[in-house]
Amino acid sequence: MRCHEVDYEIVGDDMQMVLVELDPHETVIAEAGAMNFLEDEIQFESRMGDGSRADQGLMGKLISAGMRAVSGESVFMTHFTNHSSHAKRKAAFAAPYPGKIIALNLGTMQGELLCEKGAFLCAALGTELSIAFQRKLGVGFFGGEGFILQRMRGDGMVFMHACGSIIERELKGETLRVDTGCLVAFEPTVSYDIQRAGNLKSMFFGGEGLFLATLSGHGKVWLQSLPFSRLADRIIAHAPSSGGSSKDEGSVLGGLGRILESR
Repeated sequence: MRCHEVDYEIVGDDMQMVLVELDPHETVIAEAGAMNFLEDEIQFESRMGDGSRADQGLMGKLISAGMRAVSGESVFMTHFTNHSSHAKRKAAFAAPYPGKIIALNLGTMQGELLCEKGAFLCAALGTELSIAFQRKLGVGFFGGEGFILQRMRGDGMVFMHACGSIIERELKGETLRVDTGCLVAFEPTVSYDIQRAGNLKSMFFGGEGLFLATLSGHGKVWLQSLPFSRLADRIIAHAPSSGGSSKDEGSVLGGLGRILESR
């Protein structure tokens, strides 16, 4: 089926949301928990599958749901439909952590895109969501995202989110080496492989990880400045311990904080 032609607006800076405007009887699909607000007459329903194939049948839906479960995504997807007979209505969707939202039209991109797990936010009804297994062992074991990537197919709008700032690069036959956690998405015409990060000394003491993702060929690549795993590691490293103490307990600020708490 052809994807619904939804209009949209991305608002905000570092904590963005996308406002999707639906014509009467238009539908947008989204990950569970991504919705921010809905205008009147938009109704939502959790369904097994993306709704891209009306003749998929129960077994097809179960297989699709099982593949999403393997990739760590929710088995169900939420379908938001404008049930108004004459007026446009808006639905808003937001990412679960600070970053940017990327709006892409698959109809102008050969109809397919590969992205990291968890990057998908929402899309026009008719977009097919599946998973793609990496065939190379090196990519599977050291690629940061394992063997599994998300594959999106269709001819409509899709919206992804990533942490930090986003940069778009277009490869024209050259090779780009990237931190494995910074890769967000790439076109299927781009070759994806893993290389070790220099010699043994650089690998263990360079601070850039043991392996780098190698992207080559022709096509567009999207990168994020701050992988969410890196952000989470920093937060955990600076979080107070279970005993209530923190790393600044010996500092002036730490002592002042304890004095104020005692009062």
